[in-house]
Amino acid sequence: MNWSAAISNEALSRCALPAAWVSRPLSSAFNQQQQMTTNTANMNPIKFEQAADGIVTLTFDAPDQSANTMNAAFKQSFSETIHRLVAEKDKITGVILTSAKKTFFAGGNLKDLIAVKPEEAETFYQRSIVTKMEHRLLETLGKPVVAAINGTALGGGWELCLMSHARFALNDDKIMLGLPEVTLGLLPGAGGVVRMTRMLGLKAALPYVMEGKIFKPSEGLKSGLLNGTAKDVDELMSLARAWIHANPSPAQPWDREGFSIPGGKPNSPELLPFVRTAPAILQKKTRGCLPAPEAILSCAIEGLMVDIDTALRIEARYMTSLVINPVAKNMINTFFFHMNEIKSGKSRPAGFTTAKFTRVGVLGAGLMGAGIAYANVMRGIPTVLKDVSMEAAMKGRAYTEKLLDKRVEKGQMSAEKRASILALITPTDRVDDLKGCDLIIEAVFEKRDLKAQVTREAEPCLAAHGIMASNTSTLPITGLATASAKPENFIGLHFFSPVDKMPLVEIIKGEKTSPETLARAYDYVMQIGKTPIVVNDSRGFFTSRVFRTFRNEGISMLADGANPAMIENACLQVGMPVGSLAVADEVSMALSLSIVQQTKIDLASEGKQYIPHAADAVVEKMVNEFKRPGRAAGGGFYEYPADGKKYLWPDLGRHFGAGKTAIPYQDMKDRILFVQAIETVRCLEEGVLESARDANVGSILGIGFPRWTGGTIQFINQYGLPEFVARARELAAKYGARFEPPTLLIQKAQSGQRFE
Repeated sequence: MNWSAAISNEALSRCALPAAWVSRPLSSAFNQQQQMTTNTANMNPIKFEQAADGIVTLTFDAPDQSANTMNAAFKQSFSETIHRLVAEKDKITGVILTSAKKTFFAGGNLKDLIAVKPEEAETFYQRSIVTKMEHRLLETLGKPVVAAINGTALGGGWELCLMSHARFALNDDKIMLGLPEVTLGLLPGAGGVVRMTRMLGLKAALPYVMEGKIFKPSEGLKSGLLNGTAKDVDELMSLARAWIHANPSPAQPWDREGFSIPGGKPNSPELLPFVRTAPAILQKKTRGCLPAPEAILSCAIEGLMVDIDTALRIEARYMTSLVINPVAKNMINTFFFHMNEIKSGKSRPAGFTTAKFTRVGVLGAGLMGAGIAYANVMRGIPTVLKDVSMEAAMKGRAYTEKLLDKRVEKGQMSAEKRASILALITPTDRVDDLKGCDLIIEAVFEKRDLKAQVTREAEPCLAAHGIMASNTSTLPITGLATASAKPENFIGLHFFSPVDKMPLVEIIKGEKTSPETLARAYDYVMQIGKTPIVVNDSRGFFTSRVFRTFRNEGISMLADGANPAMIENACLQVGMPVGSLAVADEVSMALSLSIVQQTKIDLASEGKQYIPHAADAVVEKMVNEFKRPGRAAGGGFYEYPADGKKYLWPDLGRHFGAGKTAIPYQDMKDRILFVQAIETVRCLEEGVLESARDANVGSILGIGFPRWTGGTIQFINQYGLPEFVARARELAAKYGARFEPPTLLIQKAQSGQRFE
């Protein structure tokens, strides 16, 4: 059997794109694109300079941009430059690619990519082929091409480096190299998958192309992806020139006769077992919700079975299928545009100098307090960790010690570095040791009286202009601030557990929190490398409030008579990290029950009435009748054997009438997503949230809302507001008023608006 032909024909028929596209010669699309170009010499983003020794230096320098991107102007200039090199190659000794920016090249223009519509797929595909052909023209020029990488090169930037015959970079750990497209729902579409797999082999390349692994120059040197590193730009250019003179007639490994793929082809005896099992492993990980990793795996395997030009066409097909897929648009919107807005301080009050924190106090050395201390010292901030006893404080310090020891064991940190970081934590049982802190964060138990007590004790120790923060996850900040002598300097900093892994911090403004305090809190979160979102004060704030709807909806389905296993599977299949029932066990139903009781008391004091939730009766029964409050108590919805994996409590279905009601599986999946999205709109409507940006980022990073959706609000935008309203009303009619679309949602749907 001709494996190459079979794989090629099969691969080129996939992605739901017209087969006629790939039957055209590559030169057809290339020539068509050339006829469309116009002269843009006055705004040329590529400077062409030739030295006396015949070496041409192409310097990327996009006008009016802080970074070089693969936009229309660059593509046109690159095309014209390639043709000039081809025409003048007899006068050329070699070519150096470098940049006039701080970064080498930032990659593709995502504004262009996110705008591609399904009906524009063929045009996008043909342009992709043009880009690939231009890269092929340069790497087969017959002259040495060297990338002199003077800054970060990600995505399309690294792909430009890959089509060079040699790659040298500054030896600077701040430089990032790699192909992170998969994190945005895309694949490296300018030859990245094809070249990385041919350079490293299938298994070695997959972490880079399918997981978006980013690496430093020192790591690139070890892996063979770089030919060398330099201490400064002068040495970098010297290395590039020397390599050109030493290699006058280079060729890429895959263009040499007798080339064999490192590790073998996918159908080799060594790789075939991996190729057969990899799709199943990937499916288990993504649950079919993320098209990009699947497309990359297919592209990598299929591309290695054919010649490079056919492989590039396969890659273009998969890239086109992803670009027109709403998942990529959702992920680009949130993980690029919204994340960049947050990093640039879009939610931060303007007019205040950026704060730098030099000494932070943490009250409470339990899991949260210890985690916050770890986050501080990992960013070089001296931290006082206080608890009621020295023993408890030392236990909290041991948390950081344990995490650092793991880094040392893995070779990620030296013993000396570990010691210096650990020395930044001062464990104590004395309040006076907090003196001079410019920020104190209380992370004690969720009891108002206790939080008030520690606030009054610690606040006098703050440095001038210092701020006091609470790590509460549910208690309103305005109420907690009444214990503060300066409520304008009091704010909420809601960390997520485990702090060392969770990237989000929810910043909560109280009624009297000043803009300057908010700005300083924002700066602190950025200083420790976390992602901040800003919300206004309310019961449960944003993340805890929406997270509670997820947990309660699964329990409600149990009350409705749904099969417990189907509930959990519905959660997993829509992309939630765990099932609702599993979450309820982890949080502890006893705690949930106490929160409900406290909420009833609080609302009564405000002259309001608590509206029971369908989940309340189930939780009360589990805690009081069955004595199964959750994992910490030995059992809840799940059993937790000491020597095996957890499993659903066998009596669960019997006690709650599993199967008594036939709930369509699609309804179960929609209930999980819709209830969280609707609650988010309510948060916007009530002013708890001020932007879709914070809603989307917060819902994914804080509560695990599926990444493929782009977040709770982007999910509604992508679904279509009128369609979302109609479906919400269907769910409300069948399952309850909690699915009724809020007025804000209805108004936007009727006016043809989206959430921005």
